[in-house]
Amino acid sequence: MNKAIGNSRHALVAVGANLPYGGQNARVTCEQAVAALQVVPGLRVLAVSHWYETAPMPPSGQPPYVNGVVLCDTELDPFELLAALQTIETSCGRVRSVPNAARTLDLDLIACGDECLQTPDLVLPHPRAHERAFVLQPLHDVCPTWVHPRLGYGMADMLAAVQGQEIQRAGE
Repeated sequence: MNKAIGNSRHALVAVGANLPYGGQNARVTCEQAVAALQVVPGLRVLAVSHWYETAPMPPSGQPPYVNGVVLCDTELDPFELLAALQTIETSCGRVRSVPNAARTLDLDLIACGDECLQTPDLVLPHPRAHERAFVLQPLHDVCPTWVHPRLGYGMADMLAAVQGQEIQRAGE
């Protein structure tokens, strides 16, 4: 997954939600976000993970989350992709308030090829992805051979490190 291909590269996008939006449950919103990704110019959805139900992280008394990961092929640079993700979030009622607040939709750019970035607006790979079962388990579904470009850890090591975090497959 980590390699760029021609003028495009693979990107991993985490999808999550734990609040209803527009009268629909969080999973429907997540599925609509995947459909919205499929029509972003310069982006092609290659695979979508199973959906998982997870406890909020950090624990907060919020409702459980629905989480998944999408593997994409993209010609967009990471900042263009981030802008597209934020546009989709806003169209699904996302309001940015305090960190870790409950939300109608959360789209996180986990990785874009092997790119390592550290800017005020974007850090790649995502700085906490390797600490979260709700990212790693669905990521494993779509890209079991992924290696963290900054840390060099493979999926087996990262998944072992997050054992014990609450996560279960959502009903299909």
